[in-house]
Amino acid sequence: MIQPGGTLGLLGGGQLGRMFTQRARAMGYEVVVLEPDPVSPAGAVATKHLVAPYDDPMGLAELASLAPVVTTEFENVPAAALDWLASRVICRPTGRAVATAQDRIAEKTFVRDAGLATADFEPIQDPSDLKRAWDRIGAPALLKTSRLGYDGKGQATVQSHHDAEAAFERFGRVPCVYERRLELERELSVVLARDARGAIECFPVAENVHRNGILHTTVAPAPIVESLREEALAAATRVATALGYVGVLGVELFVSAGRVFVNEIAPRPHNSGHFTMDACSVDQFEQQVRICADLPLGKPLTLSPVCMINLLGEVWSGGEPDWGSALSLPGVRLHLYGKKAVRPGRKMGHLNCLAQSPGEAHALAEEAFRRLTERPEA
Repeated sequence: MIQPGGTLGLLGGGQLGRMFTQRARAMGYEVVVLEPDPVSPAGAVATKHLVAPYDDPMGLAELASLAPVVTTEFENVPAAALDWLASRVICRPTGRAVATAQDRIAEKTFVRDAGLATADFEPIQDPSDLKRAWDRIGAPALLKTSRLGYDGKGQATVQSHHDAEAAFERFGRVPCVYERRLELERELSVVLARDARGAIECFPVAENVHRNGILHTTVAPAPIVESLREEALAAATRVATALGYVGVLGVELFVSAGRVFVNEIAPRPHNSGHFTMDACSVDQFEQQVRICADLPLGKPLTLSPVCMINLLGEVWSGGEPDWGSALSLPGVRLHLYGKKAVRPGRKMGHLNCLAQSPGEAHALAEEAFRRLTERPEA
């Protein structure tokens, strides 16, 4: 057990790392961040910021000398860096778990082998694979790059074999997944924590709405029937157990024809888990700290229905958002990530909006969002 006052290591300096670092510092821990961006969100609040590439031998060696345990805040950190660190310090999660989530072919194969449903898919390595996938799966479908796709990037809709060929060429003929497009009834997610002893605590099942491939809102608890809630929790728990996962894990789920399908897994705290910061007795970042420090997991008690709504760079397109108007609404809480450059599609912060029911929380979030972006007529 690492007592408060000890040091935790972090690979990655984005907003998830910032929120982890803030929670760790509030609990009395020092945090050392390895991140190449000298003005990163996490580096700005860390005890020490090592400005170096994630695979830099000297940076990794210094991180290992300063922190007895290292965690991550995004899935594209080189798995080899975690493997190198694991020979010197404790890594939570492991390089193997991160490597599985980094590659859609490996990820979907793992999920299927664990006995869980995914959308029907074919791995694509060359144009001949595309022909086989088209003949078997047809359209509508999605072609997704196997690596480095997130927030809708590296994905193309396929309605014809020509669409598939054109997308494959556009992606540079890198390995891809050809996936049947499901008729979605809703999108769910489960964020859970699993410690080194195998104990698991799940946060409430959440319902998500995306815009242009990027998460827009998350409502929790999801307004779904109990049988569907149980199926979602069981699927996420099975993923974590089969992976031997240690850390905080996000599991994205599709619901189609009344069935739950695993879409993606994220080996880190998840955007759809931000609601836990204000609506639960322990949040996803505290669970990550507890796992790193080998403290007992917290029991997540739901304190209020909530809707999280993302604030992308577009919110600033007309100037500074009207914070006062949005925050005058009871139950609205603001979280900004300390990013200096505003760009369309960039996640700059989020609101957590608490109310008496999930529906009221969603309505409150949309009203707060409207107030942020509404500009009085000249």
